[in-house]
Amino acid sequence: MIEVRPLTELAEFREAVRIQRIIWGFEDLELLPVRLFVVAEKVGGQVLGAFNGGHLIGFCLAIPGIRDGKVYLHSHMLGVLKEYRDLGAGRLLKFAQREEALARGIDLIEWTFDPLDIKNAYFNIERLGVIVRRFVPNQYGITTSHLQAGLPTDRCIAEWHLTWQREPARVVANKVVARISVPADIAAIKESDPARAREIQRRVAAEFLEHFSRDLAVTGFERTLAAGAYLLSPWPSN
Repeated sequence: MIEVRPLTELAEFREAVRIQRIIWGFEDLELLPVRLFVVAEKVGGQVLGAFNGGHLIGFCLAIPGIRDGKVYLHSHMLGVLKEYRDLGAGRLLKFAQREEALARGIDLIEWTFDPLDIKNAYFNIERLGVIVRRFVPNQYGITTSHLQAGLPTDRCIAEWHLTWQREPARVVANKVVARISVPADIAAIKESDPARAREIQRRVAAEFLEHFSRDLAVTGFERTLAAGAYLLSPWPSN
């Protein structure tokens, strides 16, 4: 049974760093250090761990942010060891984030995700109910993570409005006016044909930037055997 609870001890933070290295494969220079986990826990962020049989198998780390005078949480990193990903640990970590944030009167959590990762996109949009209105090309630069396969770190920004009901977003989603498609086999393409993967990434980036410039937002996501598709609908500008 998976248990989620806050991480508070240095030994737990060190274990989270070890797991981070396994999941992302970063070189030392790019690892989030123990010190950042300590600071996040001390200044109003979130450091949560998922445990199985007493062993840490995943974690999430969020830091507080302020935009237009509003406090929110930026969920900077969430990872679960590969062998435990089908046990729902990631979902439990996100739900624990939501409960803890709401208990403190915080109603918005944001994070970035790779738009080519369609499994993650489906989870974020369809399971959690996030919307996406912003896209940042190459946000972190080229990283050493094997998950990125040498591609630029293009990122969508997920907005998880914790007190919103799902129904209004669904009403908007019924007015889909654009789609952005990503091949279902993009992970294999990254490995076998990096040049093609880069072309797909460029096309996806251009489509996001164009649609967002017209006040569209991602309000839904569809998956088929061939592709995943972001569904975009009109949305009031900020």
